[in-house]
Amino acid sequence: MSLDADLRARAAKVIPGGMYGHLNAALHGDTYPQFFVRGEGARQWDADGREYVDLMCSWGPMIVGHRNPRVEEAAARLQARGDCLNGPGPIMVELAELLVDLIPAADWAMFSKNGTDATTQALMVARAATGRTKVLIAHGAYHGADPWCTPGLSGVTPNQRADTAEFTYNDLQDAERAAAEAGDDVAAILVTPFKHDSFEDQALAEADFARGVRALADRLGAALVIDEVRAGFRLDLRGTWEPFGVRPDLSAWSKAIGNGHAIAAVTGGDALKNAAQTLYSTGSFWFSSAAMGAAKATIEILRESDGPALIERAGARLRTGLYEQAKSHGFTINQTGPVQIPWLSFDGDATLERGVFWAAACLAEGVYVHPWHNWFLSTAHTDAEIDRALEGTDAAFAATARRFSGV
Repeated sequence: MSLDADLRARAAKVIPGGMYGHLNAALHGDTYPQFFVRGEGARQWDADGREYVDLMCSWGPMIVGHRNPRVEEAAARLQARGDCLNGPGPIMVELAELLVDLIPAADWAMFSKNGTDATTQALMVARAATGRTKVLIAHGAYHGADPWCTPGLSGVTPNQRADTAEFTYNDLQDAERAAAEAGDDVAAILVTPFKHDSFEDQALAEADFARGVRALADRLGAALVIDEVRAGFRLDLRGTWEPFGVRPDLSAWSKAIGNGHAIAAVTGGDALKNAAQTLYSTGSFWFSSAAMGAAKATIEILRESDGPALIERAGARLRTGLYEQAKSHGFTINQTGPVQIPWLSFDGDATLERGVFWAAACLAEGVYVHPWHNWFLSTAHTDAEIDRALEGTDAAFAATARRFSGV
């Protein structure tokens, strides 16, 4: 029995289902390892010692590479002094100042631990500011693992979803329809910077849509909230919709903000600062210093190196290579979303059968990708790392061609 299999068997006895949430390898196919023991740069090693070029970046948090020395030194320095004290360290003020300096739409910042914390906290600020209850979100969008934003969760009552109304992403007319149905009770429009729903091709935001929802929020007197949890700092350090000239009232950040250290943030404008300070929103570990130090170091690295440009270069290299490989093996593929946060699907593969097989074949070749969730790239994905990944993906296309020849 492999160590991974042994750990799964032991986990099943003491953890409900043996594992839970999106990191549950049982959801991804039998070939996916569940347990990992090490990360370095753009690589990960599973419990059985198998090495992978990591094209998931731990599902998004890693943006300057696993165990980045500068990030780890910053976190370790604060950890050594005392991480969880009776109050936050000076680093909290320093990190908030850095975010306000970096993000044009930010006049203040509040901190927590997870993306769900941040999106929920942002909605609470919007409700406190407006005195209203309803939130408009795009159908199928993921804003965290909480009853108000995720349909179909076990243990959730219909009332917990009662104040959520849905519209179609990139369809301004449908957003107008949802707003009209909600009447004068809309507290917020909460939207991702691009459409990154699982199990389907991604879609970049259209400029008219982005500007239109900004105008709609203004007309309603509601807050425009951008959920930057997945996209934040990979596309534009200033905010993903800044190139559109669209600035949100509130933004939710997590994943990449601390390069794997547990931290999230809400940033907002002065108009909502008084409402934000009325919230009772807290956690025992929200003010720990080490993760804040890691976040400050991560953001400084990204700003000094123009991290988004580095990641874009890596993503473009990967996208070109995958296109050429697929074509050479007789496949038409769809590569959607920004190159920094890509996803690949096979044309006509409605059940994802080819995609699941290809992803498993990539694993066998030492490349960790996912068949139905978007991937992530980092500044650690150098030309050499992308070239190594492409060696594996080419072999996976060849295996997929053999498997589906004549089908």
